[in-house]
Amino acid sequence: EWYRTLVTPSFNPPSWVFGPVWTTLYAMMGIAAGLVWRHGWDRPEVKTALAIFAVQLALNAAWTPIFFGAHRLGAALAVIILLWLAIVATIWRFWPISTAAAWLLVPYLLWVSFATVLNASLWRLNPS
Repeated sequence: EWYRTLVTPSFNPPSWVFGPVWTTLYAMMGIAAGLVWRHGWDRPEVKTALAIFAVQLALNAAWTPIFFGAHRLGAALAVIILLWLAIVATIWRFWPISTAAAWLLVPYLLWVSFATVLNASLWRLNPS
């Protein structure tokens, strides 16, 4: 209900878009993590890459309750910027282990880039 009361930018997608997009992105993220994992958990570079993956996943999970639960658009913007940086770091760490895994995260990075611009616009249009 709260989200519907916000002033939204012209490029705000309809709400039905988010479910299919996130379902697809989470599937691609899982496949990417699996491709890296299969290179051996005993390898330090795999552990590091998957630890960074876990950090971005935690930031991803933190954004929703901050944005939709607490209605903290500015704090959510800070989290999503950290998320974007963590996704870039994950891609960078996945690349030497599995280029396919790294490429699978590119659509995720693009979507989060869009979501960051959307979050920033919502914050600007709806000052507390």
